[in-house]
Amino acid sequence: MGDLEKYLTSTAVKEIMTTDVIYVYPEEGIVKAFEKLLKYRISCLPVVDKDKKIVGIVTTTDIGHNLIEDRYTLDTTVGDVMTREVVTIKPDEPVINAIKKMDEYGDKGEIINQLPVVDEDNRLVGIVSDGDIIRFLSRYIKTVPVNKE
Repeated sequence: MGDLEKYLTSTAVKEIMTTDVIYVYPEEGIVKAFEKLLKYRISCLPVVDKDKKIVGIVTTTDIGHNLIEDRYTLDTTVGDVMTREVVTIKPDEPVINAIKKMDEYGDKGEIINQLPVVDEDNRLVGIVSDGDIIRFLSRYIKTVPVNKE
């Protein structure tokens, strides 16, 4: 096992995830959800129920394209348009699992840039993004000696 693989398998998702997650409820309006995406400069919103359990996810791309094409009415809710099958990860899983999940789902023609992090009861406890993983890998790269030839 190489050093990078050890680094990826020995670090838990909870060590790199964002815990202050912006989320929405299914009954929220789609326009309000889009405003949150723009305001916080994020590309997805986990959708949770009153117990903060994941019930779906909505993305900037999904909402934006449909708003532009006038596919929604003013009373369209997040629950009407959310993706219900959400790929998630547990906080104690290694970072390498997050990378694999993003890649495996990506092979199906989808792009996953974030994974909601959920506890044993499927409650949202964080989110891990491709940016979190890049920052994590950047820390590793800074420890590798540069070979100047």
